[in-house]
Amino acid sequence: MRPTRRQFLAGTVSTFSVLGTARLLSAAPAGSRSTVPKIGMCDWSLGQMNPSAMSLARQIGLDGVEVSVGTRENNMWLRREEVQAEYLQAARDQGMAIPSLALGELNHVPLMSEPRAALWVADAIEVARRMKVNKMLLAFFGKGELKGTNAEDMRRTIDVLAELAPRAEKAGVVLGVESYLSAEDHLRILDAVKSKFVQVYYDVKNMADAGHDPVAALETLGRERICQIHFKDTPYLEDGSGKVDWPKTVAAIRKIGYEGWIVLETPSPSHDVVADTKKNLEYVRRLFA
Repeated sequence: MRPTRRQFLAGTVSTFSVLGTARLLSAAPAGSRSTVPKIGMCDWSLGQMNPSAMSLARQIGLDGVEVSVGTRENNMWLRREEVQAEYLQAARDQGMAIPSLALGELNHVPLMSEPRAALWVADAIEVARRMKVNKMLLAFFGKGELKGTNAEDMRRTIDVLAELAPRAEKAGVVLGVESYLSAEDHLRILDAVKSKFVQVYYDVKNMADAGHDPVAALETLGRERICQIHFKDTPYLEDGSGKVDWPKTVAAIRKIGYEGWIVLETPSPSHDVVADTKKNLEYVRRLFA
C-alpha cells in the first residue's frame, strides 16, 4: 500500500531530523560534547553532620551529600542501623544521593598507627555495603598526615590497606586515600596494595597547597586510579586563592575521562551556606557545561 502524503512528509521530516542531528554531532569538535557531572557536598562543609544535611543540600540544588561515618564523640554513629535508616530515609525524602562515606576522624586517630582506626574502616565498609554506597574517603591529615619521606608510615599504611582491600572488594566499596602526597607517592601505595578497591580520593586544592601541579597530577594518576574528586578554594571557587586554574583542571578531568562525582568541600565566607554554596555550584556547572 502506498503511503499517504501526510505519512510521506512525516517520514521525511523524521529522516531529515535524524540526519541533521548526526551531521551536527559529527561536525562538532572532538571533546566538545560534554556533560555536567553530579555535584555533591561534604556534610561537614554544609555544617550539618546529621540527616538534616539532605534537606539543606536540596535547598541549595545539589545532587547529593558525602556523609561522615561519625566522630569519636558519637562513637562512629553511622555504624548503628537506626542511624543508617535515618540517613537513607532523609535522602529518599529529599531526592538526594549519597555518593560516598568519609572517615575524617582518621586525622586525629591515624590509620597507620592506631588499631582502632583500622577497625573503624572495617566497620565502615560494612556500613557502606548496607547503605549501597560504593566509595569511602580515608583522610590522612593532621595527626594522621602521611608523608612520602616517612618510609615507616608509608609501609604501615600499605600494610593496613592491603589487609582491608579484600574486605572492601567483597563489599564492592572503593577506599579512597586523600592526602597531601604527590601523584607518584600515591601510586607507590596503590601499586604496593595491588587492588582496584584502593584508589585516590583526589582533592585539587590539597595538591596545590602541597606544592604539586594539580593538572599534571590528574594526568599522572588517570581515571583508573581516582575514585572521586573534591573541589574547594577560598573564599570562593571562581574568586579564589589563585592556586588552582579551574578551567584547566576541568579540561584535565575531561581529558582523563573521569565521569564520577564532583564533591564540594567549600567554606561559607559570608556565613550564609546556602548563598555561598549556590555561588560555587553555579560556577562548577558553568565550567563543565
